[in-house]
Amino acid sequence: MKQPLLVCAMLVWGAGLALADEGVFANQIIVGGVMDLEGQSRGLGQGMKTGIEAAFRGVSVKGRRLNFKVLNDSYTPSLTGQQTQRLIDEDVFAVIGNVGTPTAQVSLPLLAKARIPAVGFFTGAGLLRPGVGDVINFRASYVQEAAAVIDAAITAGVRPQEICAYVQNDAYGMAGVSGIKAALQSRPNTRDIVARIDQILALDGDNPERNYLGPVGVYQRNTLSSRDGYDSLKAWENEIGTRCKLVVTVGTYAAIGRFAGYARYQGEDWVISAVSFTGAENLSDILTEFGVTDRVVMTQVVPELDSNLAIVKQAMNALGDDFNYVTFEGYLVGRMFIEILKALPGEPNRRSFLSAARNARFDLGGLVLEFIGDNQGSDLVTTTYYSNKEYRPMTTSDWLTLF
Repeated sequence: MKQPLLVCAMLVWGAGLALADEGVFANQIIVGGVMDLEGQSRGLGQGMKTGIEAAFRGVSVKGRRLNFKVLNDSYTPSLTGQQTQRLIDEDVFAVIGNVGTPTAQVSLPLLAKARIPAVGFFTGAGLLRPGVGDVINFRASYVQEAAAVIDAAITAGVRPQEICAYVQNDAYGMAGVSGIKAALQSRPNTRDIVARIDQILALDGDNPERNYLGPVGVYQRNTLSSRDGYDSLKAWENEIGTRCKLVVTVGTYAAIGRFAGYARYQGEDWVISAVSFTGAENLSDILTEFGVTDRVVMTQVVPELDSNLAIVKQAMNALGDDFNYVTFEGYLVGRMFIEILKALPGEPNRRSFLSAARNARFDLGGLVLEFIGDNQGSDLVTTTYYSNKEYRPMTTSDWLTLF
């Protein structure tokens, strides 16, 4: 009875499909991802998936190809938990490229319990810095993105009282609000504003009532109505007797694009900024739909798409017509994962993978990633200006012109 089983096991081993340890097979390493492929933020999930797959295509590491298994969660945390558990049950080597903060809030504890690394998630939230479990971040944080915009606006003459926010009413949006607080609290005459922001951040639960409490308007995740959040900002303007010159937004492209369109319809000339997670190309489509052509600023956490860096040219060649800010980030996450795998000694396993990343430095074709003292490889933040369906790097004179 034992001999047929032994023969069967040998055949399966020869096909590279069994006897795996931590997702490592004879001829492949299986990694997973959970992201929005079908919901309102599907452009982000599909973009990350496309970028990572392009980085993995044709690559062999330690004699093994990389097999990327992606599951959809429609940017819905309850589904994220189910899909993450599926990958855990299949014993994937790592989970990479997941999209979103409220979804990461669910997946990280599950991955930590299973001791599966979380690599290159598409979020700049503080809950991943350092985060529960084994987390390796590629990108700059939302605190850094908010600081880049707010510091530039204040330098251009905007007062802290004239800085407002429109955000998603969940962990993602509050991560952005925390970044705004961090950028403002060291400034003079901001104690009252910071106190209001603290009041907003202190609220807990699913979609708590955060409107009409301070310089922040909110909308519920996976909805598109802008009116209540807009009215909250107008109430703040009336309360303090000034106007919002800069509205820092932290949300999805569909919601932020509609908010910008609604504000313009109401006659507002607010400068609206968006963080990288919003998704530049998808946001452009929504802005065009609602007739918004300018006065929109967006931070990016990847090199400029027209840069002469080798990594940019490599990504352009790998992605072709799919090359954009989001797919480029996916490509960089995939390349980062590959370089860490190459650096580990001997046969790959999760522990050696994590050890290879700690306090290490990697040069991705001119983009240097450093994990010295923390778990975030890149601190790069650039600001771009949206005009006539295109994004271009901002200059000091651009900021002065806006305000």
